[in-house]
Amino acid sequence: MKATLAPFSFTSLPYRTNSSFRSPSLLLKSPSSASLTTAARGSVALKATTSTEALREGIAEFYNETSGLWEEIWGDHMHHGFYDPDSSIQLSDSGHREAQIRMIEESLHFAGVTERVKRVVDVGCGIGGSSRYLASKFGAECIGITLSPVQAKRANDLAAAQSLSKRVSFLVADALEQPFEDGKFDLVWSMESGEHMPDKAKFVKELVRVAAPGGRIIIVTWCHRNLSQGEETLQPWEQNLLDRICKTFYLPAWCSTDDYVNLLQSHSLQDIKCADWSENVAPFWPAVIRTALTWNGLWSLLLSGMKSIKGALTMPLMIKGYKKGVIKFGIITCQKPL
Repeated sequence: MKATLAPFSFTSLPYRTNSSFRSPSLLLKSPSSASLTTAARGSVALKATTSTEALREGIAEFYNETSGLWEEIWGDHMHHGFYDPDSSIQLSDSGHREAQIRMIEESLHFAGVTERVKRVVDVGCGIGGSSRYLASKFGAECIGITLSPVQAKRANDLAAAQSLSKRVSFLVADALEQPFEDGKFDLVWSMESGEHMPDKAKFVKELVRVAAPGGRIIIVTWCHRNLSQGEETLQPWEQNLLDRICKTFYLPAWCSTDDYVNLLQSHSLQDIKCADWSENVAPFWPAVIRTALTWNGLWSLLLSGMKSIKGALTMPLMIKGYKKGVIKFGIITCQKPL
């Protein structure tokens, strides 16, 4: 694993977001070096490194502590499920897990991945649910990366238990400094990890770098709403809501699907498309809350630790964000030119 994340590119603190973004240039905004003395520039660089270190450590600790609880209750797929819009049926636990598998299939279909892929990187792999599924589906070689040593070990253990160790492996590594050569993977997969990236431009650049010519990139991520024409930032109440979520889930600045599209366009990629799947994930967080409020869920929360408890208490804010239209669940895909 790299010792640190790439240099922190936002002026906000690691767990708060003080601005919203309209273009890649704003995603890379930093203090002007021309206006700073040498000492001041050194101070800014030190604070940026410290902020990035704190964020990286916070993410790793959060998932070290909470992944076991999630697996116990929801299984090995640490992401939203995909549901039919306006679904009001009360699904069983197996139904929600099937919805998580459906999320993978819908993402592949939207991206146009119809042929077998040989090599997959799972960026922000959790405990490896997507990697093992894709390896089994395509017969592919899959490598997953995560900041959490606990997740990486558990993912490798599960791969071994499913006789997939020859094709699937997991390691602790930095998504902004991936330890892979250029053009290695036919499919670059990021299922709900982009929201943790402090430098969205560097994140996209790395995804593009490791994609093979003709390879597909799939980003499924939490976003804030697209800004309207003439808007420079979110409304204060919207920003406050996101800030409160950031403190619990160790998130840096949010961006919109439009921002991701702009970043991908800056790399001259092909077949760039996006969609808002917020309606399709609407039943997910209420289901998680219902699970947490069972006796088994409450007892498991207490045993898991304070980070898990804070996460549970923040879930209603996620529901509010979706209902108010502030939070969007987006998919953005593209293809690297041959």
